Amino acid sequence: MIDPALLRDDPDRVIRSQVARGHSPETVTAAIEADRARRAAITAFEELRAEQNAFGKRVAQAPKDEKAGLVAQAKDLANRVKEAQQAVTAAEEAYAAAAGRIENIVLDAVPAGGEDDFVVLREVGEVPSFDPAEFPEGPLDHLALGEKLGAIDMERGAKVSGARFYFLKGVGARLEIALMNYALAKALDAGFVPMVTPTLVRPDIMAGTGFLGAHADEIYRLEADDLYLVGTSEVALAGYHKDEIIDLQDGPLRYAGWSTCYRREAGSHGKDTRGIIRVHQFNKLEMFVYAAPEDAEAEHERLLALEEEMLQSLGLAYRVIDVAAGDLGSSAARKFDTEAWVPTQNAYRELTSTSNCTTYQARRLDIRHRPSSDAVGGKTQHVATLNGTLATTRWIVAILETHQRPDGSVLVPEPLRPYLGGLEILEPIA
Repeated sequence: MIDPALLRDDPDRVIRSQVARGHSPETVTAAIEADRARRAAITAFEELRAEQNAFGKRVAQAPKDEKAGLVAQAKDLANRVKEAQQAVTAAEEAYAAAAGRIENIVLDAVPAGGEDDFVVLREVGEVPSFDPAEFPEGPLDHLALGEKLGAIDMERGAKVSGARFYFLKGVGARLEIALMNYALAKALDAGFVPMVTPTLVRPDIMAGTGFLGAHADEIYRLEADDLYLVGTSEVALAGYHKDEIIDLQDGPLRYAGWSTCYRREAGSHGKDTRGIIRVHQFNKLEMFVYAAPEDAEAEHERLLALEEEMLQSLGLAYRVIDVAAGDLGSSAARKFDTEAWVPTQNAYRELTSTSNCTTYQARRLDIRHRPSSDAVGGKTQHVATLNGTLATTRWIVAILETHQRPDGSVLVPEPLRPYLGGLEILEPIA
């Protein structure tokens, strides 16, 4: 939820943000009107409460012969107070619903437009080339390689769980675990606290992070238990400090959440059906940061730098894009995607992203801090939250395709070898 003071004091900025995201300015107008109605209802209630309190004192001090008539008036006043309180509740709910339709305010540097209007910030690394003399039929895609290596089994994944499920086995399972452990080591070196997070969360946590908006159909829900399966540990990590005042005097709080993630991939029928690019279940190591609002942009750059370090160290060519306003999730004020080159698709594909959610999630989850160390008991403010992916199952796609050799074997990137018992080459078994 956005800052209500911003809605009142600078509605034009809120309107510009909503329009940049592709939404109607009427969403802002409706929220402003709901805020006015809410404040008017609160004022009316408080005036009646003050009148009730004053009248109560008058009744207490009145002579005995006058009290009966005054008590009747007091009952009538009490009923009016009750009705006013109900009006406040209704107005608060109406405002929450209207304000909830306003997504996070995009930062000024964010490109305008939709999905195809991103800005490429940089391209890093040499796009791999494959000598036709060595690869007469071209490079193999990750699934063909995975099957040769005995690493990926899509057929049995579908047999057990349905389309877009898979088994990683043998060196495939080892490779994913190595990748995740390498990412965890990177996160530890950068001062992140490791977390193994719940993958089922309550509705208020899922809603608080902003995931129950336009893309709610991507989320698995267990109706009998009223719980949601997370698509990222960001959700659980954002809820970790719900309704708390946290201490940021020594700098941001940084967590690295390791979890299995689930996505319905609704509306993606026919897209990336081959292999493990777009699947319903995967593992991910997610960085999550609570920071003072003034530190958020610097922290965002730090998360992006860590993601790039990972990609570079694994020998992957990639580009960084600044995602356009119309393609941002509701919580993100700015998002950078890093996309690795996938040789058989002759294209960059997203491997990781990092988002600055400013105070949007923290307002919904009521997570605050005290800005100054000498303000004990002083005024608090909502924190900024940020997230960024350091490794996920999809990385295996780029690793296998980039580092394949003519015989179907794959060269293991050097940083992963210690996590694979020193293994340097993944050898075909078929």
